[in-house]
Amino acid sequence: MVIFDNPATVPTPAGGYSHVARVELGDRTLLQLSGQVAIDADGKIVGGNDMAAQADFIMDNITAILAAHGASLDDVVNIRTFLTDMGHLPEYGKVRAARFTGTPPTITTVEVSRLWVPGALLEVEVLAIT
Repeated sequence: MVIFDNPATVPTPAGGYSHVARVELGDRTLLQLSGQVAIDADGKIVGGNDMAAQADFIMDNITAILAAHGASLDDVVNIRTFLTDMGHLPEYGKVRAARFTGTPPTITTVEVSRLWVPGALLEVEVLAIT
């Protein structure tokens, strides 16, 4: 069974989607998070044109969504990141490295021409297994 959820600890999704799909796999749980962008509860970009500020906000939301399902960043097995400018990769990489301090999960990072929220510099989705 799949349970879709929007934890109250993060801003409501800005569109017709859920923040997380939870799949029970016997004694394990799979959590697939939707791509997270740096938008607040009012739908406004957080951090302006500051990659580190946007990345920190996104990582805070990811952490909160995982926590709402009894998981943490230590349970993340894959990170997919979409950057609007690969030149910002070092800034994003520093934020990511500060949050994922153990053995890093698998990672895919690609550059895209734009994201669905004007002003968003990146979108991050994760897959976690607890």
